[in-house]
Amino acid sequence: MNGDRRLKFSRTILAMLVLCAALATQGASPAVAQGNRLPDIAAYEGPDREKRLVEGAKKEGELMFYSSIPVEDVGVLTAAFDKKYGVKVKVWRADSEGMLQRILNEAKARRNEVDVMVGSASALEPLYRERLLNAVKSPYLNDLIPESIAKHREWASVYLNTFVQAFNTNLVQKEGLPTTYHDLLKPEWRGKLGIEAEDYDWFAQVVLGLGEEKGLKLFRDIVATNGMSVRKGHTLLANLVAAGEVPMALTVYGFSAEQLKKKGAPLDWFIIPPLIARPTAAGVAKNAPHPHAAVLFYDFLISDAQPILASRNFVSPSRKVESPFTKGPLELIDSAEMLDQAQKWQDLYQRTIISPSR
Repeated sequence: MNGDRRLKFSRTILAMLVLCAALATQGASPAVAQGNRLPDIAAYEGPDREKRLVEGAKKEGELMFYSSIPVEDVGVLTAAFDKKYGVKVKVWRADSEGMLQRILNEAKARRNEVDVMVGSASALEPLYRERLLNAVKSPYLNDLIPESIAKHREWASVYLNTFVQAFNTNLVQKEGLPTTYHDLLKPEWRGKLGIEAEDYDWFAQVVLGLGEEKGLKLFRDIVATNGMSVRKGHTLLANLVAAGEVPMALTVYGFSAEQLKKKGAPLDWFIIPPLIARPTAAGVAKNAPHPHAAVLFYDFLISDAQPILASRNFVSPSRKVESPFTKGPLELIDSAEMLDQAQKWQDLYQRTIISPSR
């Protein structure tokens, strides 16, 4: 090959390499294409940490938040953050499963849009296993109860979805409420019990606490003796209790029950111990396009947002915030263990509760 031909060949190869590099970054955000600074930002613990985050967030100007928090509540949180820092929060909302699928699909398509996400820990844990989260060394983690932080520290609880037992005060007398799950075998509960269709993790926690064999037999007997009304959706279930269609429900979210009670609905709640809770957690996306704003908002969610959420009847994992739901024994569902055992407990819940109730 002569000199001219070698030169032309080299220029062709160089052009192809440039084209490949451009295609490889196509669809990625500019921040990601220029190199991801998030690990350094998230790990910084210097005395000027907040100052750096605020300055960087103001330059970035906005962040994208994927959330399963109810619409009215998430609006209050984002407005408070915007007011304090002058950084706009764009929100995309879905249930936790929908949020998980969207993030996985975007990662597969190499579209890095989300900065921070909040959803059930059962959705955040798979994102950790797919290496789509980045741990944040936030000083506010020290305020949270240890059980509410993932052992790998790539997500932390924003609030706890406590499972309480709710009843219609016009149909059920407070003096006769059950104090144990065995009490649900009594004939006065025939045709009065309801449960949410997908709460297999709550079921697993209760059954294991009773002893797996004994617990499964007890729930089979309860369903066979007194029946069980199965409804899909915790908000729906709580509203059906308030309406009197389901006199007593076993798995209503505590904040929902308390909100309805304060609005004057004929509904009250109690706890068959122990109180079981499913963490709703926050994580920062590994390829967050607005890294300073992402870390700043994560800090906000586990600090300033806690009293705001508590005022709206959510159960805070912060030791600085009191809650009427957490005065007794509290058990948090282990999301990692439940993810590994999901198929087993989904099948048992289906066979023990759902199918016999149809």
